[in-house]
Amino acid sequence: MNIAFPLEKMTIKEKIILMEKIWEDLNKNNAVESPVWHKNILEKREKNVGMGLEKILDWDAEKNNIRNT
Repeated sequence: MNIAFPLEKMTIKEKIILMEKIWEDLNKNNAVESPVWHKNILEKREKNVGMGLEKILDWDAEKNNIRNT
């Protein structure tokens, strides 16, 4: 199947929405497994948050910030 999207005509907001829809669909049946290196990074970040070296940002707020730029 060949699906073409007019990416050059799409806004950043439209592209992000499209990516979110694709990831939601892939995630429905756990079709994509995270690689081990991703787990390692998440564990390191969790440790850094616990030590006060990093902070957790609200994902919905950050998506809105991206969409509004």
